[in-house]
Amino acid sequence: MKASVTNVEKKAFIKWFLKRYDMKRRECVWILNYIVGHDDLLERIHFVEEAHFCPRAMVMSTIDSSGIPFRFYKGNLMTADAEKSFHDLRLNSEEDMYIQLNFPKIPPNPAYLAVLEENPYIPKYLQSNYGDREVAEKLLDVSMKNFQKKMLLQQIDEAIDNRDKERFLQLSDQLNQLQ
Repeated sequence: MKASVTNVEKKAFIKWFLKRYDMKRRECVWILNYIVGHDDLLERIHFVEEAHFCPRAMVMSTIDSSGIPFRFYKGNLMTADAEKSFHDLRLNSEEDMYIQLNFPKIPPNPAYLAVLEENPYIPKYLQSNYGDREVAEKLLDVSMKNFQKKMLLQQIDEAIDNRDKERFLQLSDQLNQLQ
């Protein structure tokens, strides 16, 4: 995820998104089209996950997602009224707005990943711990090597049983390289 996304990237993403997905609420299309047409506003738009933690945010969903159709969050207030949120967007264009789009993301689309930013408001207890991720990657690496070693040893035994000296030497080299 990027720390800074250009207006060009944001515009391209929004246009791409609107061509491919139908929103549960038509007002979402209006809001996104309005954002595309205003560069000063686009500067303050951030696409994030878990936007409800942000001080000013919108959550919009496509018809093929299980997410809520629309929500606007500002401070401690929450509303499903898209018109009120549109007016807030227009009148407070100098404030950052965080947008969460709920749409099918598996596999993750490169156009979406290009504009997705880290959410600075996610509580610490929900953030993925870098140390935990590193430990998990090391564990996965060790597990993969152990599996490969086990498979090579099994294939070496088969080569011995079949008296296949060439295959035995090839597999032994692979085992030595693995270790």
